Amino acid sequence: MGKNVLLVDDSMTMRKIVGRSLRQAGIEFDTIFEAADGLEALEILEKESVDIVLSDINMPNMDGISFLREKANREAIKDIPVLMISTETGDDIIGEAKSLGAVGNIKKPFTPDKVNEILGPLL
Repeated sequence: MGKNVLLVDDSMTMRKIVGRSLRQAGIEFDTIFEAADGLEALEILEKESVDIVLSDINMPNMDGISFLREKANREAIKDIPVLMISTETGDDIIGEAKSLGAVGNIKKPFTPDKVNEILGPLL
């Protein structure tokens, strides 16, 4: 059985760019789920089998940090790895994300090679 990914970003365009970058990096997923914010992401994670989450930080309704905090409190989904993809790369925000369980981060804009370099070892 192949792997499934969840892309979480309030920009539909950015979700498409990330999905395309995954394919260009040679990373194949059976299913690419999409969510516009942390609330939608939690709903998807509760219903679907997801192997890794790629999440933005700045989003309306529920941002990436709040998403990580809430995800950590849900037994069924707390161990699904989350990689942050954001323009936010300050040590404070990335440090907080990692303290809440994020496995790493990719800075926007990024190349398919960078996606492969960071994401490849996690799969």
